[in-house]
Amino acid sequence: MMAQYLAIKAANPGALLFYRMGDFYEMFFDDAVAASAALDIALTKRGKHEGEDIPMCGVPIFAAEGYLLTLIRKGFRVAIAEQMEDPAEAKKRGSKSVVKRDVIRLVTPGTLTEESLLEARRHNFLAAWSEVQGEGALSWVDISTGEFRVMPCPLSRLAPELARLTPREVLIADSREADCAPIVQDLKAALTPLSRASFDSQGSERRLCALYRVDSLDAFGSFTRAEVSAMGAIIDYLDLTQKGHLPLLRRPTREEAGSIVQIDAATRRNLELTQALSGGREGSLLHAIDTTVTAAGARLLERRLAAPSRDLRVIGARHDAVRFLLDQPRLREDLRTDLRRTPDMDRALQRLSLDRAGPRDMVAIRTGLEQASRIAERLADVGAPALLEGAAQALTGHEALAALLDAALVAEPPLLARDGGFVAPGYDADLDETRRLRDEGRGVIAGMQARYAEETGVAALKIKHNNVLGYFIETTSTHAEKMLAPPLSERFIHRQTTANQVRFTTLELSELETRILNAGAHALDIEKRIYDSLRQAILDQAGPIGDASRALAEIDLNAAFADLAGSQDWVEPKVDASRAFEIEAGRHPVVEAALRRSGQPFIANDCALTTGASPAIWLITGPNMAGKSTFLRQNALIALLAQAGSFVPARRAHIGLVSQLFSRVGAADDLARGRSTFMVEMVETAAILNQADDRALVILDEIGRGTATYDGLSIAWAVLEHLHDSNRCRALFATHYHEMTSLAEKLDGVENATVSVREWNGEVIFLHEVRKGAADRSYGVQVARLAGLPAAVVSRAKVVLEALEQGERSGGSKIKAMVDDLPLFSAACNVPAPTAVPEPSKLEEHLRGIHPDELTPRQALDALYELRALLPD
Repeated sequence: MMAQYLAIKAANPGALLFYRMGDFYEMFFDDAVAASAALDIALTKRGKHEGEDIPMCGVPIFAAEGYLLTLIRKGFRVAIAEQMEDPAEAKKRGSKSVVKRDVIRLVTPGTLTEESLLEARRHNFLAAWSEVQGEGALSWVDISTGEFRVMPCPLSRLAPELARLTPREVLIADSREADCAPIVQDLKAALTPLSRASFDSQGSERRLCALYRVDSLDAFGSFTRAEVSAMGAIIDYLDLTQKGHLPLLRRPTREEAGSIVQIDAATRRNLELTQALSGGREGSLLHAIDTTVTAAGARLLERRLAAPSRDLRVIGARHDAVRFLLDQPRLREDLRTDLRRTPDMDRALQRLSLDRAGPRDMVAIRTGLEQASRIAERLADVGAPALLEGAAQALTGHEALAALLDAALVAEPPLLARDGGFVAPGYDADLDETRRLRDEGRGVIAGMQARYAEETGVAALKIKHNNVLGYFIETTSTHAEKMLAPPLSERFIHRQTTANQVRFTTLELSELETRILNAGAHALDIEKRIYDSLRQAILDQAGPIGDASRALAEIDLNAAFADLAGSQDWVEPKVDASRAFEIEAGRHPVVEAALRRSGQPFIANDCALTTGASPAIWLITGPNMAGKSTFLRQNALIALLAQAGSFVPARRAHIGLVSQLFSRVGAADDLARGRSTFMVEMVETAAILNQADDRALVILDEIGRGTATYDGLSIAWAVLEHLHDSNRCRALFATHYHEMTSLAEKLDGVENATVSVREWNGEVIFLHEVRKGAADRSYGVQVARLAGLPAAVVSRAKVVLEALEQGERSGGSKIKAMVDDLPLFSAACNVPAPTAVPEPSKLEEHLRGIHPDELTPRQALDALYELRALLPD
């Protein structure tokens, strides 16, 4: 057995070997040591190898999926070796024979299909990148749904595209591992190097043609050599890991790089599109707006947010569908009620294709098709727009398959086909009879006994059973002579005579005995045959079923967008080919949701980046904590939502098509690469300046803050000028360098804006209102006090700030001398007492006595003169 184990292990290097032994998967040697530590299970020993104890650990078959998930999440690959024959068959070859075993599957992060190992509302992508003669391409597949796509992708675009897809595993030619490893590691994905043969373009084309049973790929579109290479590498890897049992993959779809908004990894992270900075989903845009009711709809929403469209016709069609469902609240609610009852047909279909499914997956297909038919009826003759009408058409034509599954399957089948009991009574006569023999054997024998007694006229005839003869007919010696004589002797065969009884059998009884004894196994065999026929019937309709599943996801997403717009007061945006960017009363969807939970209102703000020509830049000043970063982010999210097909959180929105979205917001270092916060900021800013075109939307926050004041100011100044003169894009640029506000007078495309604050009794009050103009100062000391700095520190900061500002006004060369003259913490312990609330002035007292509703115009004018007279000289 150990020789067999070592041979299988040698054939699957780099993977933990789950070696089937009865009801357990066992691991030995180094695998056992690694697995016991990763799974926190006992490490034992069994036998010796080269004089040393063999380490061993194991997991039970019924709990294997949970252990697999833990191992995959910790970066392991697992080879599953099953018993390929019954132990009884092995014994026929000799008592020392070993049961045949072989690896039936390699489990890797990108090849999971089990429901318990996957997140229902997220894709599980396996990606491959290839480069052929200087051209790069990226392909990706989700074998749990059959999604299969490819696009041109030079190495410079690999990081942002992988950030969009967030694959679990990436395949790379081993010769390019050094170039790609840092990119893949940043995404925390598994990197799997393959030999060059896996990426050979000619071999890849042959593999793809064989998979789809075509002579040429021309029917699927025109693909470059690099694209064919990347797709072929995925097929080769799936063939390796699935041991020849390839999943059902949809025809490959080619994506054009220019068809979606380009968003780099830093921007996705800063805007928290699908994942919050804390690492989880809560706090992300996806979490805040996801009201889909199906798993497929949730996955589609994530794809739309990750890749908003740049096609005006596509965007317009999506907005039409959302508007229609928003205007039809009763229809929308009925659709969402039906959709809630719709299972995940995509993943059930893929498990069936890989023969990892059970009867419940068939029931999921049946229920999904029934709900699809009901939803199609609801959308018939209601004047639905083209997008919904096309989706509804894909939901019809499945009646025959749904009827077959309804007739064949019980309402609530067992999890596994081997358990039996999933075929409905009345579907198969042979199965019904076999079940009757299995479950009612005694009743069948009793019926035969009564029939024989009547036919022979021997009322005392009995049918009995023992372990030697099996079933037999017994009668007394008195009646035996009748049965031993013709014509009964021709039918009743004598078997045994005892002192008082004579025993007979018949061919009919012998056959019935065999059927009763084998009824349980025979019933399972029949059900397995029926299962296989139903599985094949489903797979024969895999294409239409996949189309129906995609249509349901489309309907779900548009209904969710409509529900969101209705409940949150979102508006339909106008998206066109202009250079406009006009947002009236815009809001940040994530911040607004958080404030709503605490019962606080969100202060909406306008943003108009339309200056009549490109570029159009707002330079925003104002204190920290006033809402500058929120304002920047909300406008970027509004543009993204609009082009993803959603309505937006605003009173009105007019957005000229955005080609790229860039964000440099927040501060973080990269210790793994030895990068300081400032260095990370400069790298991300450089990427924006080098890539942004004139249709890009750029948001920048506090550029240059990580270095000396004048260094930072000069960098921020130059960045703004470059955005204006070279990139000529739309941008929001927030800064604390008030000196930059003078650029609005020099650059035609730059306008100043500020976030309003008020001071009251030494405190700063944030109004969160953005208006035209420039801030007079940053209120940093006041914000520090709000943060809880000791009063002595705040007091000292005020003294230093006043001295520095006075020195700067009188000449920068005097600043050092003035700082040197400052008393060194002489009053550090003298914490100032809280400022007393001043007595109301005569002006305030007089104002309180005025009641505007009671004044005539003349009295109001007189009151204004009186108030003016109370002002001090």
